[in-house]
Amino acid sequence: MKNKVALLTGASRGIGREIAIRLAAEGIHLSLVGRDGKALQETVSKLSPYGIKTLVLPVDLADAESPAKIVSRTIGYFGQLDIVINNAGFGINKSFEKHTLADWEGLMAVNARAPFFITQAALPYLRQSSSPVVINISSAVGRLGYPFQAAYTASKHALMGWTKALAREVQNDKIRIHVIAPGGVATEMIQKMRPDINRDELIQPSELADIVVFLLSFKGNAMIDEINVRRFTATPWQ
Repeated sequence: MKNKVALLTGASRGIGREIAIRLAAEGIHLSLVGRDGKALQETVSKLSPYGIKTLVLPVDLADAESPAKIVSRTIGYFGQLDIVINNAGFGINKSFEKHTLADWEGLMAVNARAPFFITQAALPYLRQSSSPVVINISSAVGRLGYPFQAAYTASKHALMGWTKALAREVQNDKIRIHVIAPGGVATEMIQKMRPDINRDELIQPSELADIVVFLLSFKGNAMIDEINVRRFTATPWQ
């Protein structure tokens, strides 16, 4: 994996920051995307021991033009792109009847549209890589339905849907497409959306980062399409 280039969204904190640290430890150069430029720099500060190259891109993924710009700047800086990790996302916790059009459009823009068009823009460069990988970070709600999270659930179902379609479409290009669907993870978002969950029982961001590194290093004849990760104390999924 050393000297590969990865584009990682949602790198400002939480899961994205942990993934960035783990990838840097593997010698992977990073294009880091997030809304909060200051927080992105904090992520970069944690990567200095690894001696990798980093590109910091403070971008609002709700902007429809951002995906193409992100990929263009990444290629302009590194000259290659081997890995895309679509991790950025957010959720809204409110009743079905209180969801607004702005809620719906915002969730769809960041959680489904942005990763779709980032991946689309990246495909020509991924095809040039010797080991191209796309990893989409979805959610348990991408498989299940949760009350008071209808629009968030829809956005993650959309992400899961196009991921599965793309995996079939680019199979002959030898591009590995994976999706990780975690349950409750110890992030700021879960504190807002599910304050009822015991924090001591939450999945740790570092655990998801371990799974990402595993997928990047997995080069056998077998293919792992989807990894579902639940809290150990949660009810097993059907």
